[in-house]
Amino acid sequence: MWPERKSNRSRPAQERAAFRCASGVTRSGWTSAERFRLFPVVRLPRRHLTFLQRASETNNAPQQGKGEDDMSFMRNCAWAVGALAAAGFATSAATADDIKLPGTLVVTAYDVGSSGYSQMVGLGSILKNNYGTNVRVLPGKNDVSRLGPVKAGRAQFTATGSDSVYAQEGVFTFGTRDWGPQPLRIHLLAIGKGAAVGMVTPGDKSIETMDQIKGKRVAWIRGAPALNKAVEAMMACFGVGWDDVEKVEFGGHGPAVDGFINDEVDALNNATFSALNKKIEASPRGIHYPVVPNDPQCWERLNAVVPWYLPTFATVGTGMAEGGQWMANTPYPILVSNPDVEAETSYSIVKAMDTHFDTFKDTAPGAAGWAMENQQFHKLLPYHEGAIKYFKEVGVWPEGQDEIQAGSLKRQDVLRTAWATYVKDAPEDDEAFNKGWMKARADALEAAGMTVIFYEW
Repeated sequence: MWPERKSNRSRPAQERAAFRCASGVTRSGWTSAERFRLFPVVRLPRRHLTFLQRASETNNAPQQGKGEDDMSFMRNCAWAVGALAAAGFATSAATADDIKLPGTLVVTAYDVGSSGYSQMVGLGSILKNNYGTNVRVLPGKNDVSRLGPVKAGRAQFTATGSDSVYAQEGVFTFGTRDWGPQPLRIHLLAIGKGAAVGMVTPGDKSIETMDQIKGKRVAWIRGAPALNKAVEAMMACFGVGWDDVEKVEFGGHGPAVDGFINDEVDALNNATFSALNKKIEASPRGIHYPVVPNDPQCWERLNAVVPWYLPTFATVGTGMAEGGQWMANTPYPILVSNPDVEAETSYSIVKAMDTHFDTFKDTAPGAAGWAMENQQFHKLLPYHEGAIKYFKEVGVWPEGQDEIQAGSLKRQDVLRTAWATYVKDAPEDDEAFNKGWMKARADALEAAGMTVIFYEW
């Protein structure tokens, strides 16, 4: 329930008006328990709040300078809610009645101990306790092992990261014969306030800044272009490339963390709120995050590698510098699926995450990033229709996002049509196949007037 008096005044006028009628707050700012029982808290879409605001402002005004008594409050608020119902708007409280989930959901995530894995386990406890849904969380050591079960229909969702973009675009691992562009849909994404992604280096600060990474051992994860491109982007900020460092290959992110602890590698990519960082900090090597400066030239080079990264001032994370520091941020995790997930399931899981957010946010490090107010709607990947339905109900779907959604869907159509055309007469040699697809993909996007982003890999 919203705080009374002072905190409530900081909310938008629409919400204040709706709150007065919904929870029984008089113009003096205090709540009556009796009136609260008559008017339970309701959560209304923004268009409904606008209507209720007009009603309350017209009929709840104190008469001739007198205060609002209980009877006038109840009469006027009842009029407003009655008028709202007469206009055909639903005013029921946010309940579990329209949350309908299957008995079992399968979700893939990063390795055990990662923030994404821990958050999905936390979500599983929420859905089990409130709706009886069992959530199986499958750890995936690389992009293919996370998205493969979704592609094959063995998992409904994956809580992943930038690899969702690479999968849609049909690039890197997903530009090979066994994959091609994937028609993914976003349901919800997490953007941690004060959290960041970046490089982890030893606590002795032997690599205090990223320009000192030249000649050092840097982790490279097989089958994980999202992680490897993140490292490349961070290094590019300082004019450093893979040719300037010693690439040390690992079969997954978890093994890379172990390799760092065992002094097999000097730097790897990780989210600052990852539970694995506690393991690193507790090891003899310790932990340090090199700064990614909020510098235009740095970010021009960085975004040339990963266009969707943003500068952020990080304050959250194991071993974070006192007072915080500039780093990079990106949505992580992103809950995505194929479009064949039922709209009812998509709607329900998004609503459940929002409805139980106050509990969910404390289940794992970084889970607070899933807040509805944190949603920065993606410009490249489209959203699932069920999720969109909920966003529109609660009034967070931005104006103009429908056009962006249509453009994202068209981009997927262009990519998948180009792939279907290309594979009909593609060369049998794998290397030739991959190079041919790079050109066919770029040609198709350019012909459609769309940004190519990835020309070769």
